[in-house]
Amino acid sequence: MEMWLWGVAAIGAVAYLPLTAQPPALWRSGIKTVPVALLAVVAGLSHAPLLLIAGLALSAFGDWALSRPGERAFLMGLIGFAFGHLCYLWLFSGRVEHLGLWTVLPFAVLALSTEFWLVPFTGALKGPVRIYVLLICAMAVAAVNLPVPLRFASLGAVAFVMSDLILAIQMFRLGTAGRLSRWAGYGLWLLYVAAQALILGAFVL
Repeated sequence: MEMWLWGVAAIGAVAYLPLTAQPPALWRSGIKTVPVALLAVVAGLSHAPLLLIAGLALSAFGDWALSRPGERAFLMGLIGFAFGHLCYLWLFSGRVEHLGLWTVLPFAVLALSTEFWLVPFTGALKGPVRIYVLLICAMAVAAVNLPVPLRFASLGAVAFVMSDLILAIQMFRLGTAGRLSRWAGYGLWLLYVAAQALILGAFVL
């Protein structure tokens, strides 16, 4: 049953790829939400940690919200993913045996750099964006310090950061029109789905 759901989630992810640059529509939002929602079901059927199930479910909600038009929907999506990262942070930090200080530096630099190239361009969303950046960077620091058997989750967390980095550039610096933005949409979607699959796989495969 779980492997069948993995397959349907993969088909849904591929089906959404050419739709990344399409205008908002309910059917498009549904297709976007399917892959990670199914991964949350897989996590539940596999008796994965509750924090992992919650993180995937909140991410699926974030997928739906971010696919809807308007600033309010974007904020709801940001909140959904922020709580999802809190779940992942809690899940990962409970399994970290020691924290390598060298792993903190790259993500600290990334978080600080957003004050120059991202935050000034986010308008009324400055506060939520700052909180989100801190959460995803903290989650990534915990993830890259996971023990070897969970290193797929480490790779997933790094892919998640890369995906959100591209999304931030696309949303606030590039705009959603143009060839470059379209290719950015393809890249961030592939990285994002791979990130969620790797995090889940680390705990259930």
